Amino acid sequence: MKLYVGNLSYHTTDSDLESLFSAYGEVADAHVIIDRDSGRSRGFGFVDMPNDDEAEAAISACNQMQFMGRTITVNEARPQAERPQRHSPRGGYGGGGGRGGYRRY
Repeated sequence: MKLYVGNLSYHTTDSDLESLFSAYGEVADAHVIIDRDSGRSRGFGFVDMPNDDEAEAAISACNQMQFMGRTITVNEARPQAERPQRHSPRGGYGGGGGRGGYRRY
């Protein structure tokens, strides 16, 4: 089961997450999401636990727990919704300013 872990301290590492959740069972993967532009934590992460009973125990024990100075949120991760395409309906990359591409002088 994949778990979402929110409201993490910006200093939390992958190994911190793995250590916390391994107390409740096997952890297949644990990672903190990093902002690609700044290189800083985005304050949330995901933990994969192959055994659903162990994952449920981790949710019960860790949700609303104090961890590294923050009250964390833990629940079952939901699948990421399909993202809409990010392009202008007129083609190109935007910048028309809503005036049909014409500029006033």
